Amino acid sequence: MGDISFWFYEQHAPGTFMGVRIKSVLYQERTRFQELAIVETEDFGRALVLDGALQTTERDEKFYHEMLAHVPLCAHPSPQRVLIIGGGDGGLVREVLKHPSVEHVTMVEIDPAVVEACRKYLPALSCGLDDERVHLVFEDGIAYVARSAPESFDLILVDSTDPGGSSTGLFSSAFYRECHRVLNASGYLACQTEEPFFRPQAMQDAYRAVAGIFPLTRLFISAVPVYSAWFWTFTIGSKAGLDPVQIRSAPPAGTIYYTPEVHRAAFALPPFIRDLL
Repeated sequence: MGDISFWFYEQHAPGTFMGVRIKSVLYQERTRFQELAIVETEDFGRALVLDGALQTTERDEKFYHEMLAHVPLCAHPSPQRVLIIGGGDGGLVREVLKHPSVEHVTMVEIDPAVVEACRKYLPALSCGLDDERVHLVFEDGIAYVARSAPESFDLILVDSTDPGGSSTGLFSSAFYRECHRVLNASGYLACQTEEPFFRPQAMQDAYRAVAGIFPLTRLFISAVPVYSAWFWTFTIGSKAGLDPVQIRSAPPAGTIYYTPEVHRAAFALPPFIRDLL
């Protein structure tokens, strides 16, 4: 660890890599669940890396967190109780708390070491974790949802790592079915569902699994530079069949990516993505 400059490469396809120059490694450990590192990059600021994959960076994290939070929150008529699965960096919690109607946020993160490291090294993301409305649970998200009471939450937001390892079950029909049970009658499930250019199968599988359970399912997109040169996708399922394109709650102020116009435009999919669905 310390000041050292090197290139970090993340493989997106057999012949395609994303390269980021690392200025220094601020923290590194092998937790019970994964390899964890906080690094300082040249162009993206500080970044969280799990199992050799970039998870979030200071420079573009709001492009992801604002969309995963505000699209379902603004589509809901009165969001009060929110469940977040994953999201240990705290960025999603921070955005959810910008909605005054939200009374209670439960964040279920399997690895407490991620939260501890992000509290210390990524305070701009983790700043909402000590809010009195936030309840932290360190547990497997699948197990937590399975034991939750029916109709416990207005929204479930799944901020998971890529499919594989402990996150595999978070992309399954069985998990989405339990989420449907735990949501109230007007509830939404929203989850990150990978990107459609290099990993179309992962996106297709997740979307179709949600669509097989929820009466209305939509895909929406954002641009997250550090993740991919192409679109990043999110899937949202409505238990009541309410179209999430419609904005029903007041959007928050002070966003850098999300706006009502971006909200609606995010559901306008290019034909190559529509064809995959």
